[in-house]
Amino acid sequence: MKSRSRKVFAPDPVGAHALSPTTDLFQRAPRLLVGVLHLRPLPGSPRWNGSMDEVIEAAVADARAYARGGVHAICIENFGDIPFGSGSVGPETVAAMAVVAVAVRRAVSVPVGFNVLRNDARAALALCAACGGSFVRVNVHVGAMLTDQGLIEGRAHETLRYRRAVAPGVAIWADVLVKHAVPLGDWKLEVAAWDTWKRGLADALILSGVATGQPADPADLERLRTACPGARILIGSGVTPENLARYGAADGFLVGTSLKENGQVDQPVDVRRVRALVRALETLPPPGRR
Repeated sequence: MKSRSRKVFAPDPVGAHALSPTTDLFQRAPRLLVGVLHLRPLPGSPRWNGSMDEVIEAAVADARAYARGGVHAICIENFGDIPFGSGSVGPETVAAMAVVAVAVRRAVSVPVGFNVLRNDARAALALCAACGGSFVRVNVHVGAMLTDQGLIEGRAHETLRYRRAVAPGVAIWADVLVKHAVPLGDWKLEVAAWDTWKRGLADALILSGVATGQPADPADLERLRTACPGARILIGSGVTPENLARYGAADGFLVGTSLKENGQVDQPVDVRRVRALVRALETLPPPGRR
């Protein structure tokens, strides 16, 4: 009996040239636009349907829409694996994400990074090492947050040492008081940001709203900019062409929900929405000196 062969995805002619992990992605544009690639449920998760081919095909289609729309990078995350755990993911998750990442990198030339939910920075770094990723997103890098997965504690000391061992050129982008969570104790935004940047040695800070697709408070962006002058700051949720100008002080944006068909997180990426956001981004005045 013949074995079933997987589809081979040819490189997409549209998109940026592939970068080495050591390249600073923020040099690609005045403000970095990162498309969030929400993967369908993976093996081992409650809603896994048994077909990696379907997962890969959906991921490649979304990646191509992002690339054709003009994003500067793509962040791959196991969004469909809810409910998430608070610790390390299983080897089946890492294996599945690696298979998807290889297909995505063959299909488009846009740099990729990883966010392994809910907070497995080691797995994300390992994926970067194996798949040529340029950055990882870490939801809780320092401190402790009370989340829907329970208490999650930052492990910056482990993450930085593991990066040095397996992926020294990969950037760490860390959330400040991440969405779907509240800080344990009276931890001010400015203090959390400073500790994440200066004591956790994060390469960039991420500010988000209270939940997926919810906009961040522009006043909080100004607070971060004042508390951490010189830090790279990205907005991590709720960005649309209509509200983009409110975040002119940001260095970049991680966008997913608003770029899907009808703005629904469980729908495919809509290249027209991506292009509309890119056009809005191009109308912003150049970021001022910081």
